[in-house]
Amino acid sequence: MLEKAQQLKQQFAEKVSTATSPAELEQLRIEFLGKKGSVASLMSELRNVPNDKKKEAGQIINEVKQFIEKNIAEKGVEIAKLEEERLINAAEDYDVTFPISEEKGSYHPITLVQRELEDIFAGMGFSIEDYDEIVDDYHCFEALNIPKHHPARDMQDTYYLSTNQLLKTHTSAAQNAILKKYTSELEADRPIRVIFPGRCFRNEKIDACHENTFFQMEGVMVDKDISISNLIYFMKTMLSEVFQQDITVRLRPGFFPFVEPGFELDIQCTICGGKGCPSCKDSGWLELCPCGMIHPNVLIAGGLDPEQYTGFAFGLGLTRLAMMRYGIKDIRVFNSCNLKSLSQFENATFTQPEKEVK
Repeated sequence: MLEKAQQLKQQFAEKVSTATSPAELEQLRIEFLGKKGSVASLMSELRNVPNDKKKEAGQIINEVKQFIEKNIAEKGVEIAKLEEERLINAAEDYDVTFPISEEKGSYHPITLVQRELEDIFAGMGFSIEDYDEIVDDYHCFEALNIPKHHPARDMQDTYYLSTNQLLKTHTSAAQNAILKKYTSELEADRPIRVIFPGRCFRNEKIDACHENTFFQMEGVMVDKDISISNLIYFMKTMLSEVFQQDITVRLRPGFFPFVEPGFELDIQCTICGGKGCPSCKDSGWLELCPCGMIHPNVLIAGGLDPEQYTGFAFGLGLTRLAMMRYGIKDIRVFNSCNLKSLSQFENATFTQPEKEVK
């Protein structure tokens, strides 16, 4: 056992020394530490070790595992530093004598809400991804259990391009790519936990609560035995963090082809206190978060076995959440470029987590 362990350490050391990117490190992690990796294979050989030597053999294997984990972490820091230096060296020269204006700009309210949510979900173990705004029909519809001529497409009047591509109508268009990219997490006995904010486009009739360009944040969590209870927990935690108070919510059935069952999570309008106003169409409630359990067909399209894994997905309306958070009564303010309206956020700050860009 000791000889095999030493050989495994040497083999890993040779491979990790030549790794030059995070992707290569991830492959090494799966190869050596994954559910079907070299360390797991070594563990399976423990059953052939005499009982009086099992403890010693187990310690040897654990030392190998710790050695690999430590070196992967250190190599990751080294690669990140080299990449940072490369970007600095590649940056364009700038004139240090150029006068600096004392006038400061401000973050857009949607940006503030998005970054705050990214921080909250990062604290709950979620990774953060970006995704394309121009997608194909498969990822926007078919991979989400919305085949051609499905009536659900009528709810998303779409901007098609001459290239047969389209402007994505919802952040769900990234689900298929995300599930495939993070399959290694499940193989390593870790859940897939990812959020992916982005800009969406629909041919909407513009009014106080509808725009043709708006922002959403999609989130998915997939693992064994994920249930609706997990979904409710994460949504309540997120809303309590954002509003720093108890928010009245309601969960009602809703149909979305890519989830089963599907729900609409509404919050009581914080602008009118539930009395009714133009922002909530005089209903007292604002649809904020369509959500539900990921449909088996979507899991299959993402390369996952629905008999083994379950998961939830939610689509959070960042634009509407910003309206509620900052008391903005008309959605058209966000895209108006009205500096008088937007400059009130110049003193707002946020914590920006590390972000993985597609």
